[in-house]
Amino acid sequence: MAEILPSGALSDLRIGISVSETPDLYRLGLQETHFRLALAEIARSVLVSGGSLAYGGHLSPEGYTVFLLQELQKYSRRDQPLMVCLAWQEHRKLSLSELQTRRKDLGLFGRIVCLDLTGKETDAATGRGENPEAVEDASTRREGLTALRRYMTSQTNGRVLIGGKRHGFQGELPGLMEEALIAIEAAQPVYLAGGFGGVTADIVEALGVDNNAWLARRTDAPLDDPRWITGRDKLRAISLTWKGLSNGLSDEENRRLAATHRPSDIAALVSMGLGRLLKQ
Repeated sequence: MAEILPSGALSDLRIGISVSETPDLYRLGLQETHFRLALAEIARSVLVSGGSLAYGGHLSPEGYTVFLLQELQKYSRRDQPLMVCLAWQEHRKLSLSELQTRRKDLGLFGRIVCLDLTGKETDAATGRGENPEAVEDASTRREGLTALRRYMTSQTNGRVLIGGKRHGFQGELPGLMEEALIAIEAAQPVYLAGGFGGVTADIVEALGVDNNAWLARRTDAPLDDPRWITGRDKLRAISLTWKGLSNGLSDEENRRLAATHRPSDIAALVSMGLGRLLKQ
């Protein structure tokens, strides 16, 4: 059972959730169900303690936004505890009527924030009609994603990372790497749940939190994406001068968080760290 903070302990805090598919899941003997259970347990530990969540992604039915909404519906929170942030290209690819339907689906459980290319909140209807207007230009998409990540850091009090793609991403860097870098730059508490592998485990190793001896490198892995290499090198450079994750956990506890894939352990460690920060 996860360690839960007292009711209302996180009432003034919003925690950012950084999550995407991990290429290491199945070779670790895990399934997507395990991955989602961990995400659900993290969300639960924050929500029942009065905190709120922020997630930047998309609104596809199979995605994590819908999953988080389903989790929210299990609790009695009706104060819109979930903020879903959409980068420029994500809300432009939806018709206005579909976007309005998604807002109604969230209802009292959350709200959708649409951003422009500078990371400022915008009216999704500005400069367009009802029909979708897909953003195809790769550099514009990268710009929109970086702006989203900077906005989310400005709107949150801490960040939990889990999973993450090494290939097939659209940003300047792998998404979770860029989010970690921006959060560390802002001196924001960061929780690295690396037990499911992926980019989160890479961040753990690059920062020197753990050596990931439990996660052997794939012999048949594709060549490293140059953007992944750039992100890893930036994290390594930070590790030479930084003062740690500043997340309320000891080095040993952060190593445990970096290696476990047990949902209750992940949620308990995140709750423990947040609780200690609140006491400070």
